[in-house]
Amino acid sequence: NAIINCHLATGRIGRPGMGPFSLTGQPNAMGGREVGGLANMLAAHMEIENPQHRERVQRFWTSPAIAKKPGLKAVDMFKAVADGRIKALWIMSTNPVVSMPDADAVKAAIAACPFVVVSDMQADTDTARLAHVLLPASGWGEKSGTVTNSERRISRQRPFLAAPGEARPDWWHLAQVAQRMGCGEAFTYTAPSEIFAEHAALSGFENSGERDFDIGAYGTLDAEGYEALTPFQWPQPSGTSAQDTRFFADGQFYHADGKARFVATASMRPDRLHSAFPLTLNTGRVRDHWHTMTRTGKSARLSAHLAEPFAEVHPHDANDLGIDDAALLEITSETGSRVIVRALLSERQSRGAIFVPMHWTGETASLGRIDALVPSVTDPVSGQPALKNIAVAAKPFAAKAYGFAVSSAKPYATDAPYWAMAKADHGWRMELGFEAVQEWEAWARQALAVPPAAELVGYQDHSSGDVRLAFFEGDVICAALFISAKPVSVSRSWATSQLGQHFTERRSRLSLIAGRPGADQLDPGAIVCSCFSVGVNQITAAVKQGCSTVEAVGAALSAGTNCGSCRAEIRKIIASTVLIAAE
Repeated sequence: NAIINCHLATGRIGRPGMGPFSLTGQPNAMGGREVGGLANMLAAHMEIENPQHRERVQRFWTSPAIAKKPGLKAVDMFKAVADGRIKALWIMSTNPVVSMPDADAVKAAIAACPFVVVSDMQADTDTARLAHVLLPASGWGEKSGTVTNSERRISRQRPFLAAPGEARPDWWHLAQVAQRMGCGEAFTYTAPSEIFAEHAALSGFENSGERDFDIGAYGTLDAEGYEALTPFQWPQPSGTSAQDTRFFADGQFYHADGKARFVATASMRPDRLHSAFPLTLNTGRVRDHWHTMTRTGKSARLSAHLAEPFAEVHPHDANDLGIDDAALLEITSETGSRVIVRALLSERQSRGAIFVPMHWTGETASLGRIDALVPSVTDPVSGQPALKNIAVAAKPFAAKAYGFAVSSAKPYATDAPYWAMAKADHGWRMELGFEAVQEWEAWARQALAVPPAAELVGYQDHSSGDVRLAFFEGDVICAALFISAKPVSVSRSWATSQLGQHFTERRSRLSLIAGRPGADQLDPGAIVCSCFSVGVNQITAAVKQGCSTVEAVGAALSAGTNCGSCRAEIRKIIASTVLIAAE
């Protein structure tokens, strides 16, 4: 609202090159709103609390009844599940055990619900583990439909893969259940083209321009026309040809008098910010991962850049809290839950605030579900949770030992209070934090799924607490564990790359337990460019050899030349390397 108000006040709506622009994080969020995929709206942007809209929709569908008030938004819905008002739940293509505020309470509510159905293309998510029924759903590349982007442009989505096994699109599941519940006459769909044509017809039904969403021109589209549909921008009323339109260019808005409305807003810090919870938590995304990593977490390449949950903390705050860089940090809030994440000290973080990404789940970390700390405080109109404005406390996690491990087999669940697991090219990598020293060989053999006959090479320094263990099947490394009383200092990208490699000489095996390559091998360092697996050490070396621009680094190493998302980080490496050279 504040952004829209600024544009209204300065006359920057409906004009070329300007205007409030929503870059939403959800795929097809606009399309979901168009079809009424929210509890507080009808289809085709009509309002559930408007009696004329309700009557119109009911008449269009010849429905015997229609809801007269909004349903429960997501936060309120899970409260209703918790107190027993909702006894059956169908969750489609989302992971609320991770993504909802007060996520531990949501997890408990779903676990206690008498009947839970989950539709997903992933069988083992935090939410799917609680389901009584799992329905295999088609992924986006396996189904046909439309998507709408932020400029209201509707485009066809065409499958490029056949759906595996019994996977079906969500509309098919819904139609089949509706038919079995006695609503078969209203759910006779055999193809998405039929659903789209009905949706378009409703948008134009008795619409003489008073409703903004109108694609009535496509209300009689047949299967052939749907298959050939080219991208178009709404509105496209019946009887008009495809054309691009600029909303509000004529200065008219969708109110009776044609005038826009300012909506007063106030900037607020968390109203519970006090001595017990003195910091403000902001949650969000990282560069290479998507939502709860049920898909991107399967990619070793995407996991190489940031492989564990972390908190960005300003150095002054870290000093006040007694937190060292790369140490483990325990964060709590009024929800009573806690998370444990890696501390990353950064001056780009505001003082008094910390940032933790939203992506880590119970599948990928022991205590990384950051939304467990978010209270169920929502905007009174939209129901949007306050995911970027949470009062929290932070303190060092008292780890007696830190660990890093690689394994060709997926590690078993461990009793370590902190663990974070990520996919690697030939196995897995794992960060660890322990409250007590273990019998490390026995722990590694069990937790890292080491074959019983595997040969051990290692050493232990009792004075420092350092332990290095490597396990071999024949000449091939199958697991390695690095333990230290302080955050483990090994080249993670190099150690991970050794999985699946042959070690025929004792010298090479010793370099492995050292955690760093020998003088004759290159240590790429932490991965910066996921597309081409280029590390910070490689980029720094290229800069020292004269690559003074992002383009020059790209020409030398290919880094930053594909998706481009690492270019800002490359630019920072160039600047810092040049500064050090100048000093």
